[in-house]
Amino acid sequence: MIGRAFRISRIAMVLARYRLDTLMLDLPALKLARVVRMLPWGRRGVRDLSRGARLRLALEELGPIYVKFGQILSTRRDLLPPDIADELARLQDRVPAFPGKQAREMIEAELGKPIDELFSSFEEAPMASASIAQVHAAVLPDGTEVVAKVVRPGIEQRIRDDLELLGALARMARRYHPEGERIRPNEVVSEFKRVIIDELSMQSEGANASLLRRNWEDSEELYIPKIHWSHTADRVLVMERVGGVPVRDIEELKRQGVDLEKLARRGIRVFYQQVFRDNLFHADMHPGNIRIDTTDPSDASYIALDFGIVASLTPDDLYYIGENFLAIFNRDYRRVAELHVEAGWVPSDIRIDEMEAAARTVCEPSFTRPLEEVSFAEMVINLFNVARRFKLTVQPQLIMLQKTLLNIEGMGRDLYPKINIWDVAKPELESIFRERYGIGKTARKVGRELPSWLARGPEIPNLVHETLKLAARGRINATIASDDLDRIGGHLARHNRRVPGAILTAGLLIASSVLAAYDVGPWFQTHSLPAMIGFAAALFIGIRTFRR
Repeated sequence: MIGRAFRISRIAMVLARYRLDTLMLDLPALKLARVVRMLPWGRRGVRDLSRGARLRLALEELGPIYVKFGQILSTRRDLLPPDIADELARLQDRVPAFPGKQAREMIEAELGKPIDELFSSFEEAPMASASIAQVHAAVLPDGTEVVAKVVRPGIEQRIRDDLELLGALARMARRYHPEGERIRPNEVVSEFKRVIIDELSMQSEGANASLLRRNWEDSEELYIPKIHWSHTADRVLVMERVGGVPVRDIEELKRQGVDLEKLARRGIRVFYQQVFRDNLFHADMHPGNIRIDTTDPSDASYIALDFGIVASLTPDDLYYIGENFLAIFNRDYRRVAELHVEAGWVPSDIRIDEMEAAARTVCEPSFTRPLEEVSFAEMVINLFNVARRFKLTVQPQLIMLQKTLLNIEGMGRDLYPKINIWDVAKPELESIFRERYGIGKTARKVGRELPSWLARGPEIPNLVHETLKLAARGRINATIASDDLDRIGGHLARHNRRVPGAILTAGLLIASSVLAAYDVGPWFQTHSLPAMIGFAAALFIGIRTFRR
């Protein structure tokens, strides 16, 4: 408890230093931190920074877990103002390395062998160090060059403590912040927890990489490094070492004569194939995780790294998001509205024409510009934001898709600013959908499912008969699951917490009124003084009860 109080106080002080104390929700225990504004070091240069920059700097000062939280939060553009989301997207892991000797000991403990048996050489100086793990170069006994990714020591306990604290802060934000219900801080923290727990498991990351590699094994467009499972455990991952040029090094790519337009168009196609063909996509494709193989500059290809965050969609979401994309490409806004209802993303009782008008308002202005200047990713994000007016509920996987789409489009425009996203994406998606949902694929799917349908067929008449019997007896029960019920439960809980204070306030007011009514002497005699005290106590308790 003392540790949590200390951490909350430290967070409060940092927020106050960067003039973000309005995020502290006016909790009395945290208000004292605002005195740091009065100190010279607490306000120097901060006043002139944007709110997004101040938040980014505060998260960097709080440490690597909060940096990672800011990175995940930057993907929730459905919740954040654009200026804050853009600034948080600039967060980078700049974490001091832990000693190489400690990394050696962890590898030996995880793999159960001395480092000299595992590798013919191992570099203790890390190649890179991030919030979750750091990477060391090594060579296997057969001469294969590899990299060993080692989870930071003690990070699991640190993450558990910080997740517990972030959960407590999220609950306070939902309860006290005026927009707590809209920004849904509990869901944001839950999403962060899911992502960061997955990143802690090197086995999980290795499995992600292996499956992606299988999908792209024969491709000349994307290369996934090989995982060496004999040298991989829960906290250690060893994979093939790859070269290439960082995708952000545009000048080097130009120097080597890389066809940047072709490379940019290839990146868009790779994204659509990962999502809609394979339904498994690298969901952390920022420039730091992408390299370019320039062996043939006229036919350069991509190399992906870091597979801690890989996502897929449900079959229904995959179909409906693809159909939405095609409807936007074709400027069919009524179809966009109908698809939102069919997918169950918005309630079925909304007015289709109103949502059609909202979609048209968001998308149509973009078509007044040349298509090479239109950001399809931003259009999709704005469309989902507008759909929130119609009680849109979006799954975390769709948020990861939006974020990845934004990264890929941004990377494509960095490589070749005049790229026409529509010209690449529309025919690619149409081709994938013809293959995925065409007659041939559907017939093969029916053929696979037919034996199962035939095996279950004899059971159907009995099931129908039993259901009709239960309906006739009035014994069919319905289960209701809704976010509205959660909100109602929260309101009832707050109401119940107020009841004792309200009863005490009413009792004091009645008692004080009776005492005052029977008083006939001076104020300092008989019942006047107790009545005045009762009134004051009732006023204090009443204000405190209903304010809380």
